[in-house]
Amino acid sequence: MRLRNIALGLTGAVGAAVAVKMLTRSATVEWGDVAGEVEHSDRSNFVNVDGASVHFQEFGDAANPPLVLIHGYTASTYVWRTVAPMLAEAGFRVFAIDLLGFGFSDKPRWFDYSIDSQARVVARFMDRLGIGKAVIIGSSYGGAVAGTLALDYSERVEKLVLVDAVANDRVKEHPILRLVSVPGIGEAIAPFLADTKAFHRHRMKKTLSPANYDLISQDRVDAIVRPLAAADAHHSLLATSRNWHANRITYDAHLINQPTLIIWGEDDRVIPVTDGYRLHDSILHSRLVVLKNCGHVPMEEKSDLFAELVAEFCRDRKGRIADSRGDEAMVQQ
Repeated sequence: MRLRNIALGLTGAVGAAVAVKMLTRSATVEWGDVAGEVEHSDRSNFVNVDGASVHFQEFGDAANPPLVLIHGYTASTYVWRTVAPMLAEAGFRVFAIDLLGFGFSDKPRWFDYSIDSQARVVARFMDRLGIGKAVIIGSSYGGAVAGTLALDYSERVEKLVLVDAVANDRVKEHPILRLVSVPGIGEAIAPFLADTKAFHRHRMKKTLSPANYDLISQDRVDAIVRPLAAADAHHSLLATSRNWHANRITYDAHLINQPTLIIWGEDDRVIPVTDGYRLHDSILHSRLVVLKNCGHVPMEEKSDLFAELVAEFCRDRKGRIADSRGDEAMVQQ
């Protein structure tokens, strides 16, 4: 009887905590309340795409060749904060976009948060800004969106850069994603996971190479949590994980005809480097660069080398890069 009472008490306490969290969280994060804390907010703009406001940051001269940067799951334009200005300095017009449901773009409940739909939004974003064709750069989940753009909107993709790209559904087997996929349970725990800084610090240790743990700073944690701390973000995280269909990228990679640069961290524990080798084998006009002492986010962990590789790839008409990178990387043409 005593154990039963304890169990009932714990269940009640957990239920009360969930109820309090649900009732006290904000409906959304207002840009005006946080803009002063957002890196490069002076470069931020908003454009209406299909009735939703899309946040993006723009760098570089309007006359320069355009690059569109697409972040990964739970991320935002923040991941490009270092390399976007570098690429602009190298002679490109750079657009870093927040996908619908992430960062400071709208997070509408009517959107289905599929990879196909995100690719469509990016294509229409390009329409709104008058970008006929661009080099598309996608990281992680954004790599699946970029790959879909190359497949379904090939005329809009000059070249393609895949960075530790999602190319299948194996990520869905992660215990946390399996748990949040359960209706009711996901809604109960998502607010706690999204808002808990200790959880994000733990995730960073899985995301980064141990050689780059110095990047785990309070500023980085705050920047990641800031756009996730509201009810609409919690919904979009759940909807994205439940509508995650990326196997097509592996199945149809052989249909990608654009010059493609594949960049991967050798120490990636989120998406194994073997996926990068498979994409390289499938995509005819591809180059693979595996970075040493680098995990899942090369643009943050190896910013200088990343910007150098992308700029070199973009400048060459056929997307060629130098074969030798010393001890920093392995290159396969």
